[in-house]
Amino acid sequence: MTVHVLILCTHNSARSVLGEGMLNHLAARLGRDVRAHSAGSAPSGRINPFAIEALANAGVDTRAVRSKSWDEFGREGAPPLSVVITVCDSAAAEPCPVFVGGAGGQPVKVHWGYPDPSNAEGGDEARRRAFELTRQAIGYRMLQLLALPLEAMDRAALQAALAAIGRS
Repeated sequence: MTVHVLILCTHNSARSVLGEGMLNHLAARLGRDVRAHSAGSAPSGRINPFAIEALANAGVDTRAVRSKSWDEFGREGAPPLSVVITVCDSAAAEPCPVFVGGAGGQPVKVHWGYPDPSNAEGGDEARRRAFELTRQAIGYRMLQLLALPLEAMDRAALQAALAAIGRS
């Protein structure tokens, strides 16, 4: 059964997109039945070009990536979410909608904060570097997530493991 992971950031244009792209890419490479999605509370409607560039440079297919509202994942017919990860502090502080969890339960929620690479000072090269460093940091945590026996973990164990990854 597919494990669905939703990655949230306010505008769904940079960090959450990096998370979605990296988790899907790594899961496919490792043969794991994990599917990442991303969304935002106030989506910008566009993906930051530096996010697309960082993912493409890492060999990640970005054709299906789009900026979307988290409301899509609270509706009937949405994928049953096992995990919701916030990657920006503003999204973590917002009240999330009720998401459909697997087996009728609520998904495990965790916060893995990253500075916004869009705010890097020093021009385009500095932003490119910030996006690449953020992609690498997110990718590292996604590899740790994929090393977990997700299908076999109970809610409390999954919550503890994901929180520990966020502290690393």
